[in-house]
Amino acid sequence: MKFLDVSPLVWQVLRRHLIVFSRNWKTNLSFNFFEPLLYIAALGLGLGAYVQPMEGLPYLNYLAPGLVASSAMFATSYECTYGTFVRMEYQKTFHAMVATPVSMDDIIVAEILYGTFKSILYGSVILVVILALGLVVSPWALLVPPVLAVAGLLFAVFSMIWTGLVPNIENFNYFFSLIMTPLFLFSGVFFPLSGLPRIMQKLAWASPLYHVVNLVRSLVLGQVHPGLIWDFIWLVALTAVLFPLPLYLMRRLVIK
Repeated sequence: MKFLDVSPLVWQVLRRHLIVFSRNWKTNLSFNFFEPLLYIAALGLGLGAYVQPMEGLPYLNYLAPGLVASSAMFATSYECTYGTFVRMEYQKTFHAMVATPVSMDDIIVAEILYGTFKSILYGSVILVVILALGLVVSPWALLVPPVLAVAGLLFAVFSMIWTGLVPNIENFNYFFSLIMTPLFLFSGVFFPLSGLPRIMQKLAWASPLYHVVNLVRSLVLGQVHPGLIWDFIWLVALTAVLFPLPLYLMRRLVIK
């Protein structure tokens, strides 16, 4: 078996997902759009009035870029776990597709690309919102969507690995409770990691979201420095290392 058996039909599979999305875009956008706004209102405006500046910034300015990054992460993760599993196990969409010239790898790669699309879309929507609130202070923010694309690709691959491992949909609770929620809380979204014990700071460095938050916050605030290149390289390298795993796991599931 080839390492990657992808044909131009991958774009037809992706087009199918985008057509379905276009029919339900309001419902699809609502959850991932309003939840970050609630965080901005409750924590940025409410709690932020009682919180001292962080790294020389008002708390709302510090928080907002982190929510751009976390919104992108959650949008991709939900799509490539629950969304993919439903299409595979309940709707039997994958089984119908592999009965055509579309290969299993075409389907998997299209799922990953669709998850990446969700990352770019939802992260960019929140970016526009914080721009309207006057929280974007640098034209470097124009580079945020490409960062969200790389982040989306990584989180799509990561989520598809879990999808390829779980026997039923209830097991996604473990993924979000034990993996995604700690990433959300301890990756620099809400507070600088410098206040944590050194061991936790080192563990946080392994978090993909930590590097995404670093990149997005620096671009939004115009705090660009050479160290950001390493954040970007780390994201690309981890994506490349993990990419074969969902291919293997998902092939095995559908073949069974």
